[in-house]
Amino acid sequence: MLKTVETFIREQDLIPPGSTVLCAVSGGADSVAMLHILYRLRDKLDFALAAAHYNHNLRGAESDRDRRFVEQFVRLCCGEHRRVDGTILPAVPLYSGSGDVAGQARLRGTGVEETARDMRYAFLRQAAREAGADLIATAHTASDNVETILFHLARGSGLRGLGGILPRREEIIRPMLTVTRREVEDYLFHHCLPHMEDSSNSNDDYARNRIRHHVLPVLEEISPGFLARAADTAALLRADEACLTGLARELAGRAVPREGGLAIEAAVIASAPDPVASRCLRLLLGRLWGGDQNCSAVHLNALLKLCRGDDPSGEVCLPHGTNARRAYGMLLFVPRLGPIPLEEGPMPLPGALDCGPWRISCVQENYCGQPQGPWDFWLDRENAPALSLRVRSTGDRLTPPGRLGKTVKKWMIEEKIPRFRRETLPVFDCGGQAAAVAGLGPDRTFAAREGRPAWHIVIIPCE
Repeated sequence: MLKTVETFIREQDLIPPGSTVLCAVSGGADSVAMLHILYRLRDKLDFALAAAHYNHNLRGAESDRDRRFVEQFVRLCCGEHRRVDGTILPAVPLYSGSGDVAGQARLRGTGVEETARDMRYAFLRQAAREAGADLIATAHTASDNVETILFHLARGSGLRGLGGILPRREEIIRPMLTVTRREVEDYLFHHCLPHMEDSSNSNDDYARNRIRHHVLPVLEEISPGFLARAADTAALLRADEACLTGLARELAGRAVPREGGLAIEAAVIASAPDPVASRCLRLLLGRLWGGDQNCSAVHLNALLKLCRGDDPSGEVCLPHGTNARRAYGMLLFVPRLGPIPLEEGPMPLPGALDCGPWRISCVQENYCGQPQGPWDFWLDRENAPALSLRVRSTGDRLTPPGRLGKTVKKWMIEEKIPRFRRETLPVFDCGGQAAAVAGLGPDRTFAAREGRPAWHIVIIPCE
């Protein structure tokens, strides 16, 4: 088994030369075997080794027994080692910690298993920092891997879950992932190594234990060698997942920041195969949600429909206070802040004010024939001696210079102004008529004439 683990470490490049590895040791068979193997390999593979034990305080005297056993095992079996050249490899240091997992679970309102895992890994990362360790080794075996695969299969997982346990995730490595529980037991017997049994492992109240005790033996009986073949299949699925995720990352790289969120061409998502498109969407949401890609299939399907549908201004509500909006050719992921109300009232001429999400400024100057734009335009001072601001009303019409007249609503659709934006655009009212509309520009009746005094109006988003 020593050679198997060494080969796996080399093939997966789990422990680069010069690294320091923190070995998580519970006292059970798997972790004891791992510590012993890494202790034997540290000189050959050129890495430093430390050990860590966390007491969850869930099994009373049994938990304390495990702590004492690990302390004794590390002291007796992982001491100084003299090389052939006379130099000495130092003894393996042990970092110990404990916590009230049950109490924390009650405070958090989370399950005991989830809380224990969170607290254990928090301790391991802290211990790694104290030890100067680059890597944290956990003793997951091929048997654990298959149990995980079956557990995910029962829950309806996708490729990621069916790929099982990764050999490495960030600083966490699993050097024992190719050996079975039976091989671990044989290794301990051969080397006369003691270990502690966790009484909770025999409790069928846990789903994973039921898989271990009842499902795996049946599968092995039906198909001897099932564990090895399942592990090989999981490796193939992980390769497929890595390929699809790589393609999705390429697409997600086309997203750009916009309006406090992200924007990407809807066609980029729409034209991608479903497995790539859904992964791309998860990656984008993960960027917005601080790494959390936990989006339901219902939400993902709604997003795909939004990208591929005919509605140019559709919208989907997502977790974490996020909205996805179709803005014609773009898909926008933005915070769900709600529309900023447009405050109706007189426009100071000249002057400036904040109006809803817009900052509007007005100065008086002679018009010199500059191009009239949708956000930067000139109104004739004589024809528009006073202006007020309001939202659009049914029947509002606008006739831009050199163009035919239409309703403001039709202009907004033609100019592809998203539906969610339309009610935030101020209308510049003069005597009950739309003299200009933000995003569309002025009406020709009120547009400035060359050489005449004019109101120069500029509209920009508020910071």
